[in-house]
Amino acid sequence: MAAVDTGPVSDFEQVAAPLRGELLAHSYRMLGSWHEAEDAVQETYLRGWRAWDGFEERSSVRTWLHRIATNVCLNAARDRGRRALPSGIGAPTDDVDGQPDVLPPQTWIEPFAGDRADLRLALVAAMQTLPPAQRAVLLLRDVLAFPAAEVAEMMDMSVAAVKSSLQRARARLTEVDFGPDDVVEPSSPQARRLLDAYVTAFETANVDALMAVLRVDVRLELLPNRRWFAGVAGCSRVFAMAVGRPGDWRMDRVIVNGQPGVTAHLHGQPFGIAVLDARQDGIASVTVFGDPALVRRFTAGASRV
Repeated sequence: MAAVDTGPVSDFEQVAAPLRGELLAHSYRMLGSWHEAEDAVQETYLRGWRAWDGFEERSSVRTWLHRIATNVCLNAARDRGRRALPSGIGAPTDDVDGQPDVLPPQTWIEPFAGDRADLRLALVAAMQTLPPAQRAVLLLRDVLAFPAAEVAEMMDMSVAAVKSSLQRARARLTEVDFGPDDVVEPSSPQARRLLDAYVTAFETANVDALMAVLRVDVRLELLPNRRWFAGVAGCSRVFAMAVGRPGDWRMDRVIVNGQPGVTAHLHGQPFGIAVLDARQDGIASVTVFGDPALVRRFTAGASRV
């Protein structure tokens, strides 16, 4: 990602404002939470504003603010456990009639209104398995493309330590299948076809049409429920109970975490959002966030498919 040309450093708000989106996405990747990321960016700007008079331009404003933001996120990450998706904390179940196992909101990774591939849910979930310092080094080097020497200064580490930490982080991520080759972009014809089929199936209560676009190894996660389902047989039973009658659901297409998704209304009331993992041969996973507040948030801030 190219550095932002801020020109002569004179006014903090003028030079810092264009970096907010980048800082927010970085904080989200670090923390796995949209609202925690916004808090981190607010704290970053507050610290930056307070320290502005002492900024000596020994680095770019972009580097300086990312250093502040990274430290804010590291402090936040140390104060709580890691966030995850249900598939990251337990085995799937085939008991569709079992009691829900609902965990508190701070347990889960939250969705994010962004269209970049490096915001995909699987990648953000994989990031959360790394120790916070390794996570920061990986993001600063591989996502934001800061040179190793700058990352060393930002993290108060030696260049050798940065390289070692990056190597360990990359090795850990190779163990996690977060970036398969057959993922399709949300704007591609295939992704649009799969998303249209998903929406139409729910709005017309056509379970067979939905089954036709699911992969055999499809995964279904229903946050805030810890229980999740793997395989078309188990998932189809859950979907069959969920679709209801024609007209029960209304869905609007959005882009979530660089993936096709929907905001969903049930019986006219906000329900939550669903994120699809669209592949060349069908839908590989559906992650449902059953939080009505997300409908309002994504209606205001998400990109449309």
